[in-house]
Amino acid sequence: MAKVGIVMGSDSDMPVMARAADVLEKFGIDYDMVIISAHREPDVFFEYAKTAEEKGYKVIIAGAGMAAHLPGMCAAIFPMPVIGVPMHTTSLGGRDSLYSIVQMPTGIPVATVAINGGANAAVLAAKILATSDPEMLKKVKAYAEELKSQVEEKDARLQKVGYKHYAD
Repeated sequence: MAKVGIVMGSDSDMPVMARAADVLEKFGIDYDMVIISAHREPDVFFEYAKTAEEKGYKVIIAGAGMAAHLPGMCAAIFPMPVIGVPMHTTSLGGRDSLYSIVQMPTGIPVATVAINGGANAAVLAAKILATSDPEMLKKVKAYAEELKSQVEEKDARLQKVGYKHYAD
């Protein structure tokens, strides 16, 4: 079965990346999650990225803050899709992370989701896997229907109680 690698640069990224893991579990996708600092332990990072394909990873979700080199370096080494998750930072609100991840040189793309977008990174990973897995495609379609139903339920509540009482 296809696997997804989840890698983050710090344990402070865990709340965001845990949302990615939760969504992957919802889709029944196997994953491994690790903390590796591309700057503080480059040898460990290179080993991770070089062996990801042989471990069965089809997609890597990489979360990073500030300089945010982890996703781009994964994309430079791992031959399959990498999804970058920029982390919110106290100094620049995550814009530093976002710009670092999204501004990759030609030939080294990183699909990038919103700041702290761990859940969307997992949905995107599921959609990538669905391109070659009919069962995953069914799950992705069912997920979209579930989202639609949630909106319809919220609208039905609004229509029943009216705008002024909706928040009560």
